[in-house]
Amino acid sequence: MDKLKSNRTFSFVAVLLVYIAAACVGIIVYRCLPFAFYVNLLISDAVATVVTFVFSVIFKNSSVYDPYWSVAPIVILAYSAIVNGLNLYGALLLTAVSIWGVRLTLNWAYTFTSLHRQDWRYTMLCEKTGKLYPIINLLGIHMFPTLIVYACILPACFAIEYGVKLNTPSAIFLILCLIAVAMQGVSDIQMHKYRKNRTGPFISSGLWKYSRHPNYLGEILMWWGIGASVAFAMPEHWYLIFGALANNLMFLLVSIPMADKRQSKKEGFSEYKRKTNMLLPINLGKQKKD
Repeated sequence: MDKLKSNRTFSFVAVLLVYIAAACVGIIVYRCLPFAFYVNLLISDAVATVVTFVFSVIFKNSSVYDPYWSVAPIVILAYSAIVNGLNLYGALLLTAVSIWGVRLTLNWAYTFTSLHRQDWRYTMLCEKTGKLYPIINLLGIHMFPTLIVYACILPACFAIEYGVKLNTPSAIFLILCLIAVAMQGVSDIQMHKYRKNRTGPFISSGLWKYSRHPNYLGEILMWWGIGASVAFAMPEHWYLIFGALANNLMFLLVSIPMADKRQSKKEGFSEYKRKTNMLLPINLGKQKKD
């Protein structure tokens, strides 16, 4: 198994089959449940996550879950579109999420080497939690992000389910989604170029010159765009924007602190942090004085 896991082609095929299995199980569960569509979706999404988790244990690599973040929303909305049909607004929502998901998945595929490579955060959690890691793996690495993704995609599901019509504010926020995707794409390309050249301990060009996490900023803006777009189209369901808020807090309270803590081990991080904003790629007054 270790030899096969080292093979990139085998690893790709294995992950692909895992996701086909997870999607099939999720759809079957969804169709069998008698509850409201959003409850059925939550349960089937959780079951699909458990399927992915089982294979991450089999392969001894929690990064089997990594593509779930970008693949699940496309599958969910595509299935909803098949079941309910699409008007113009639904088609635009599906298109925006698909562009985002395909780009993010391709970025994962570009950096994916084999099933021997695991995200450094998972390895760190495994070392810190020891025997508790299986629980952390299921609830923290797998189920928690799934719940965030579910909450983020729920507004679009409501819009497609009820055939909501597009209005001007909704269209404007969909444009924000495209800007967010472009920001993520540019920042990822810049990061890949930096990693090939390694001109210094920190990337300080392009968007990364003004933000330590422009890729995270793009992710945050993407889901605020979806949430706000649907909130303006369905003001009676304004609470659906909670998903964007939860996603925002996850990055601010978990993802960014973890990334900065790792970077802080490098010499010169204090100066880099002083000169470079955490998220917004704009110069603040304090930085201008520097």
